Amino acid sequence: MTAPEIEGFSHSTRHTSHSAPEANSETPEVKAKPAGPVLVVGLGNPGMDYFWTPHNAGFMAIDRIAQQQGLVVQNRRCKAQTATARMGGREVILAKPETFMNLSGLSVAALLKEFGIGPEQRAASLVVVYDELDLPLGSMKIKERGSPAGHNGARSISGALGSHEWLRIRIGVGPDLPAEAIAAGGQRTRGVGRGGKDYLLEPMRKADLAVLDEVLDRVATAVRRIIEDSPAAAMNEFNRKPDDKV
Repeated sequence: MTAPEIEGFSHSTRHTSHSAPEANSETPEVKAKPAGPVLVVGLGNPGMDYFWTPHNAGFMAIDRIAQQQGLVVQNRRCKAQTATARMGGREVILAKPETFMNLSGLSVAALLKEFGIGPEQRAASLVVVYDELDLPLGSMKIKERGSPAGHNGARSISGALGSHEWLRIRIGVGPDLPAEAIAAGGQRTRGVGRGGKDYLLEPMRKADLAVLDEVLDRVATAVRRIIEDSPAAAMNEFNRKPDDKV
């Protein structure tokens, strides 16, 4: 006899009705965390000639992540050097394509197929890290999508996947010009007296490597935040300027 009384709205049962929110109010939907493997790719060129160049910042980032996990990126599959870690309960494949920068998409597409990461999983299961000449050295930026903006490795990936919808972490490698050079019309992200391409393929100075070293730690932390939490949380934390207030 009590069930009809609970469902009614008489004075004697009104208090009971208000104490049962599951019947009269909506509870927020809890999104399930992504599952399955995550592919984290750093872009660069293979070989010692390119090892310490700005264009290999993506490779350096993968090596830094592997180092923090106690790993060495030395296995070979799908035209890439790889290592496997675990973060946030998920298998994480760290990869450095050996196809040279301009053909990076061939390796990335093969790796996605190898680990069963389809187009519908890419948003939560593919992270690409690469250098960005249009960002100053010492900076980084996370984006969920976007055009290659002149980066041949990013263009190769978008071409191979048929989409710009993939998460990327761009590492700033552009050297600042003096204020007087900028006022004279120089571009902030071009080395003095050097073309962008030449600069990207030249070994970095020790002082610049020291600045980049700190950024690599931030990139490694950002990758963990993406995997363990979400891309939105990582962007909120790492895309702020140093002087932004929380």
